[in-house]
Amino acid sequence: MTVCDASLPRIAPLPDLLISQIAAGEVVERPASVLKELLENALDAGSTAITAQLEAGGVRLMRVSDDGCGIVREDLALALTRHATSKIHSLDDLEGVASMGFRGEALASVASVAHLALISRARGSAHAWRLNAEPGAKAEPAALMNGTVVEMRELYYNTPARRKFLKSEGTEYGHCMDALKRIALSQPQIAFNLAHNGRATLHLPRTGTPERVCAILGDAFIGTARHVAAEAGMLALSGLTQDPVFASDADAGHAKSQYLFVNGRFVRDKLLTHAIREAYRDVLHGSRQPAYCLFLSIDPAAVDVNVHPAKTEVRFRDARSVHQFVFHALQRVLAVGREGGAQTEASVVARFADKRTFHQPGLRMPESMPSATPEAYFRFTREVMEDERAGGFAALPEARVEGAQEAEAGDAPPPLGYALAQLSGIYILAQNATGLVLVDMHAAHERILYEQLKNALDQQAMGAQQLLLPAVFKASPLEIDTAENHAASLAELGFELGLAGPGELVLRAIPCLLQDGDPVKLARALLAELEEHGFSQRMTAYRNELLATMACHGAVRAHRQLTLAEMNALLRQMEHTERSGQCNHGRPTWTTLSIAELDRLFLRGR
Repeated sequence: MTVCDASLPRIAPLPDLLISQIAAGEVVERPASVLKELLENALDAGSTAITAQLEAGGVRLMRVSDDGCGIVREDLALALTRHATSKIHSLDDLEGVASMGFRGEALASVASVAHLALISRARGSAHAWRLNAEPGAKAEPAALMNGTVVEMRELYYNTPARRKFLKSEGTEYGHCMDALKRIALSQPQIAFNLAHNGRATLHLPRTGTPERVCAILGDAFIGTARHVAAEAGMLALSGLTQDPVFASDADAGHAKSQYLFVNGRFVRDKLLTHAIREAYRDVLHGSRQPAYCLFLSIDPAAVDVNVHPAKTEVRFRDARSVHQFVFHALQRVLAVGREGGAQTEASVVARFADKRTFHQPGLRMPESMPSATPEAYFRFTREVMEDERAGGFAALPEARVEGAQEAEAGDAPPPLGYALAQLSGIYILAQNATGLVLVDMHAAHERILYEQLKNALDQQAMGAQQLLLPAVFKASPLEIDTAENHAASLAELGFELGLAGPGELVLRAIPCLLQDGDPVKLARALLAELEEHGFSQRMTAYRNELLATMACHGAVRAHRQLTLAEMNALLRQMEHTERSGQCNHGRPTWTTLSIAELDRLFLRGR
């Protein structure tokens, strides 16, 4: 017979109240968590209008009213019971859940840490019923037109330690506001109202998606956003994402405006955010982050939302396919040249309705353009081009001639217009149908070379140009070692680099696309990149950075005097180059000043 030591701890079941309070810690983090759960319940009830009233940031009082289907008297007590729900009944329902809520934990968790009351009138009922979440309480008749009212008072009244961790009233209210906005963004067909301490603070009438996005994210976002619309099988992505030129540092206010929804549910998903970052990698560098509001639709059976009680985490059955779909959808949108001029709410609404606008390659042509343009601006000949190339601007290949011929065939000027002059050896001034175009020639040429280098490398067509006089330069032992270890990789990139003698390297060939660059500087920059990142093992991750370095050193430098023909050739290539609105570092390559803006500068018409 075994005798147990009486001092040993014994296993015993926890009291139901303590179990509920432990579970509440996963669901009820702060007032905003409660508001999110109550709003989701209202959505699942088929509501068309939802009102939230808060006091003291939602700690003292939170009342959420809806006009949904309501709860019958017999189910009021069940609604306050853990793991009781009307939304799923089997494992199959759980695996394909389409409702916002489904765990049956929210009301019970809130009731364990606050005073809670339900008032509801089911459709067809003679009147409403009220039930307080207290032991032994019974439903009582109440007055209510329709729907349900959930009233919570004194959050964490029975767990003062938890209440001490809450922030100030203003902070908690701000979190509640954010929670409501996230849900309102995905449910534009529902009206939302929010009041705090008796004062109305937010009113969102029933509307469409673009109007709701405009109302919540504001003109600052709308004026710098690009529309996204893509479909592939069971996947669909829509919404708005910010033009990389206008992205802000990570700590800026609107850089935090990143909204991502899966089947109407706001999520924080590492897989999707990584896909978005990768799509922006080619046009956005450093700490800057874009704002976006994106909606991903997917078969509910292909995504698991039962990952965490907060339901902000999801898992995809085929994560790689989802990642690649989002990545390529955004990459295509960002590859299209940006438009001149700011967008307005009306233009965004119109563009949502016409998805064809966002699948046209290159820059959009203005709707009305003058037909008469100086023919001298685009009547290039191959002899002239050869003369200019002899002058040292060989980095622009034969595509310049093709672009000129295309311009000649049409009556209207191209989107970036025709060059007028060069300013300080840095900017190209051009005239298009709407006004004045200003182009940073180095940044623009850098993007053109970068895209050409990427295409050449992808097609294994990185041609090399032999130098008439090989360039010999002093090199450090590390540079020499890197050149010897990566000789094959350098040759693949179009560089012929070898040992010339003790402490010296000789450069005999460089890529044809970069023949106007300083060969020694190009070689040193490339060796530094290869030494840090390698080539073969990490090429996928760092290829673009390496090519960007090559393009930067090969692009036409500032204070280089260009002819009108050269400037126009650069403009035409910009119009035929993906992502030409930004250089490789995410800076804008061009901007416009409309005639109206110029008139305002000179007070014309006043």
